[in-house]
Amino acid sequence: MTAGVGTAPVDLLTLGESMVSLRSAGPLSTGGALTMHVAGAESNVAVGVARLGHSVSWAGVVGADPHGEFILRQLRAEGVVLQHREDPARRTGVMFLEQRTADITRAFYYRSASAGSMLGREDVDRALEPGARILHLTGITAALSPEARKAVEYAAERAAADGLVVSLDVNYRSKLWSREEAREVLTPLVRHATILIASDDELGLVATPPAGGEDPGAHEAAMAAELLGLGVREVVVKRGAAGAGVHSLDGRWETPAVSVTSVDTVGAGDAFTAGYLSALLDGADIPGRLERGALTGAFAVSTAGDWEGLPSREELTLLATTPGGTTQR
Repeated sequence: MTAGVGTAPVDLLTLGESMVSLRSAGPLSTGGALTMHVAGAESNVAVGVARLGHSVSWAGVVGADPHGEFILRQLRAEGVVLQHREDPARRTGVMFLEQRTADITRAFYYRSASAGSMLGREDVDRALEPGARILHLTGITAALSPEARKAVEYAAERAAADGLVVSLDVNYRSKLWSREEAREVLTPLVRHATILIASDDELGLVATPPAGGEDPGAHEAAMAAELLGLGVREVVVKRGAAGAGVHSLDGRWETPAVSVTSVDTVGAGDAFTAGYLSALLDGADIPGRLERGALTGAFAVSTAGDWEGLPSREELTLLATTPGGTTQR
């Protein structure tokens, strides 16, 4: 069964697997209450960009089960246009998250052979047909199955040929594949990317890590220069609490992280990406994009959930105008 809503071009299209996330406030082994959420890097970005006032479409496959229905309901409620398919023969993926300590969260996946891993070329064709300004992809989808990998490769190639801005977030997950496997698959994708997004420890998966005793900043600059030489226009580096930076042929920019009380770091990178791409859609320059990305990342880490605390456009100024520890009345 397939379903799609709307035929007009959207500002941003993303595709990948969304799962049900069952969250525990303590060790799973001791039992206790679980709360049900939607999880998925691509749908996190979709919700974040939609909340900031842009038209957004998400493409993916879910099972014909209550978990899939829950995901679709949640995304529709956030104003995300759905270009999805329901697979009656496979189940929607599930992930358990435990807050093991105040600083460590652990994920346990139950997504092998899930409906979401069956994303195919036909799904990509259907999703791209209405058109989009930006296509956002992640390395997570490419790690799910041979079918999903081919779908991501095809999506990147077709979108680049059609003149779309292609945003590629490395988003390495060690529980899905090894660094060597990721490098083999993701490196060829770079030639289609307009914007390459990676954490500082992921750049070496898509560029050649320099040898020798150079400092980390010099290593990063060398790898960014290699990526820019391949045609990438912007190399965006996420550094968590240390902020973020962008390398382009026009120069290098940095922004610090916004100081907030950290509650939950899951989804922070996706929140940053949503802010960055939203500002790009608004025509902001690179410093403006970095600033919005830092703000949306701060909202994510200072609230619980992958995307639940992400801001609307009107709320972007809250962290700058409302003193910490106060109630806005």
